Amino acid sequence: MTSGAAALARLCDPGAEVSCHYLVHEDGAVRQLVDEEERAWHAGAGAWGAVGDVNSRSLGIEIVNRGDHPFAAHQMAALIALLGGILSRHSIPPERVIGHSDMAPGRKADPGRRFDWRGLAREGLSVWPGAGAAIEAPAQDLPALFRARARAFGYPDVADAPLLEAFRQRFRPWDHGPLCAADLSAIDDLARRFPVDRPPTRA
Repeated sequence: MTSGAAALARLCDPGAEVSCHYLVHEDGAVRQLVDEEERAWHAGAGAWGAVGDVNSRSLGIEIVNRGDHPFAAHQMAALIALLGGILSRHSIPPERVIGHSDMAPGRKADPGRRFDWRGLAREGLSVWPGAGAAIEAPAQDLPALFRARARAFGYPDVADAPLLEAFRQRFRPWDHGPLCAADLSAIDDLARRFPVDRPPTRA
């Protein structure tokens, strides 16, 4: 949306059939729109691991940003404080903090390549790939290997192009072009350390 006022108007419009639990405005002000114990309609169709109805299993945060410019420092500071409380209250591990583009590659593009996922990971509120081991494989095998590791991490089963774009938006936003060994190394590290189907005691 073009502004916080426009976003708020849409989120409060019954005809739009979209809502979220929290809205973080341009100046860092946080507005709660739906109680945390209630369901909001922020995600739409998509999946993460075995969870197909993401709306029923998540708390939705919308951040006012057009998607093509950086997120302001005061917005990120407000988000860090908000996320810290949410994760603590609901015992949510950092690997369960995802973007709309993660659960619906190709259909959703937010929060986009300008969002500071690495900064959230430094605060313990998300995850980031380590160096990872170099994976030797013929070029023709890379897509299948990448898909398998992406599914193990949590990404839904979608076509190769939107899957790679969603992954890069979050974890390798500087990169473009065909799938490469660095992409595979990064997703392999994430899948090994944060498999989506780990025992439910941490979910």
